[in-house]
Amino acid sequence: MLLQLVQTINAYLSDYVLVILLIVVGLWYTVKTRFVQIRFFPEGIKSVFGNISLNGKKHESGMSSFQALATAIAAQVGTGNIVGASGAILTGGPGAIFWMWVIAFFGMATIYAEAVLAQKTRIKHKDGSILGGPVYYITTAFKGSFGRFLAGFFAVAIILALGFFGCMVQSNSIGSTFQTAFGVPSWIVGIVLVVICAVIFIGGMNRLASVTEKIVPVMAVIFIIGGIVVLIARITYIPATFAMIFRYAFTPQAIIGGSFGMALKTAVSQGAKRGLFSNEAGMGSTPHAHAQANVKSPHEQGVVAMVGVFIDTFIVLTLNALVIISTLYTADGVLANGYSQSSVNAAGEAIVKSNLAQTAFSTVFGQGFGSAFVAICLFFFAFSTVLSWNMFGKINVIYLFGQKAVRVYEVIALVFIFLGTLASNDLVWELSDMFNQLMVIPNAIALLALTGMVVASIKEK
Repeated sequence: MLLQLVQTINAYLSDYVLVILLIVVGLWYTVKTRFVQIRFFPEGIKSVFGNISLNGKKHESGMSSFQALATAIAAQVGTGNIVGASGAILTGGPGAIFWMWVIAFFGMATIYAEAVLAQKTRIKHKDGSILGGPVYYITTAFKGSFGRFLAGFFAVAIILALGFFGCMVQSNSIGSTFQTAFGVPSWIVGIVLVVICAVIFIGGMNRLASVTEKIVPVMAVIFIIGGIVVLIARITYIPATFAMIFRYAFTPQAIIGGSFGMALKTAVSQGAKRGLFSNEAGMGSTPHAHAQANVKSPHEQGVVAMVGVFIDTFIVLTLNALVIISTLYTADGVLANGYSQSSVNAAGEAIVKSNLAQTAFSTVFGQGFGSAFVAICLFFFAFSTVLSWNMFGKINVIYLFGQKAVRVYEVIALVFIFLGTLASNDLVWELSDMFNQLMVIPNAIALLALTGMVVASIKEK
């Protein structure tokens, strides 16, 4: 009963509210900033790759711009890129990837605004600690009880969505892929995860920044190299792969069945929902990381934040999608005729969103190495996401309950991480999706209300 209720709420949110809000906010800021994602993209690339480091300096307060970006990308590049993209393709067809691209393009303008506002409204305490994120710019936009309500609503949603249920989803993906690849019981993986996470949680922001700046570049490069190897092996199918993405973006019923209207709505909503889960632009999560950056101006971190969405969606997620489509959906693939019961039977009833990527990589790497490669990549992706999401939740716990509640929050989070590896639970996935989407509403309202402050930052740069 509860699962059905949550699924109904999610369907309404993803099909209508989420799509409209993400596109409206993205379009609004694209126009108001005169295509900031294009005009200042070269500046963002120069800022990121000119300051890249695997061993940044320890800061008295906050993080370097690159550490903040690494923490943000750690949150963005997780199961959303592998499991989320797989689910979007299975449910909405290859065309869902096109709609992910559209959402991400406008999302680059949205995340610029989020990073700028996080910088402008952050609070720096006497001990050097920095707190910033949507709750602070929401209460800047709206004074009084309405602002406090919106901020409180957001804080509760993000603690549940990312700090608890989201981390459970991430650990579940790690456990299931490790069990598939290596035969290691997922509960053992859960114990190892909890121990490592506990050590990092106790170390605070500095330890988190130190870990993410090392993990993120390495994990991204390894996955990209593996994906390129597969695409080279399937190079004759690449033109057909891109053709399917564009064709099924506008005629999705040809591959997922149903009426044209229903199929198109499914493709668009899957692209929006899974795109949000992947790059998190508009969700209000990554501003917590960008608020920590020690930069000369908010604009400087805004353009860096845009690069994070680009790396997440247009490089990592797209690479995974191309691998899946070029190996499974092309003429000789097991899903060449779409995701039907017969195609599932032909594939041994083994293709689900959690192992679709493993199946795809295995067509070139072989069953053993392909499964192991995806499992290891997913481990680092999801593990780094857990670290960042825990930090985002912690900042909101402090906003609601004060510093004294942090240890209690961390213990509960560790319990959820372990429970996630014990069993797959559709309700947990649906609850995570629901609270992810609910976060967008107060965040989007505040973003629209503070347009003037964002636009002014471009002139102040």
